Amino acid sequence: MKELSLHLLDIAQNSVTAGATELELSLVEHGGVLTMTVADNGKGMTAEFLANVMDPFTTTRTTRKVGMGIPLFRMAAELTGGTLTIQSAPGVGTTTSATFHTNHIDCPPMGDLAGTLALFLQGAPEAMETRFFHETDRGRFELDTRELRSLLEGVPLSTPEVALWLRDYIGENEAALTS
Repeated sequence: MKELSLHLLDIAQNSVTAGATELELSLVEHGGVLTMTVADNGKGMTAEFLANVMDPFTTTRTTRKVGMGIPLFRMAAELTGGTLTIQSAPGVGTTTSATFHTNHIDCPPMGDLAGTLALFLQGAPEAMETRFFHETDRGRFELDTRELRSLLEGVPLSTPEVALWLRDYIGENEAALTS
């Protein structure tokens, strides 16, 4: 993956697969360091699985025997001098956190964060509540699906018009933080 937003999507999709009903996606950028965190209340991982999760040959997928998402995410962080950590416990959930030194030449671009996040929200299960926030030196943007659902009064997030509005809304707020 060549963009950080796609790594965020990949890890968020792992939360869906783990049966999470609560998901928090956060980006915190200060002083040339970006910390990306995905925390969920999904089924979590056993200590044995967690010890091997960075290995590309460790996966829960049944369609193939390799899982490259987490190893590639770790490699992207480490190439900038950053790190990737994962904390997990069965029945509690999983928190994946990666730090990137954004001024490093090997730091991948963020990519289309607004489009990626809108796509995820459009396809996420209705039972999953997602909270996203992005904080920079310029301010903070927050988005909570509970608030969105309340404002939409029963109109699903998967409605095409809502998805397009979400993409634009996120994009405008992201531009204010990063321009």
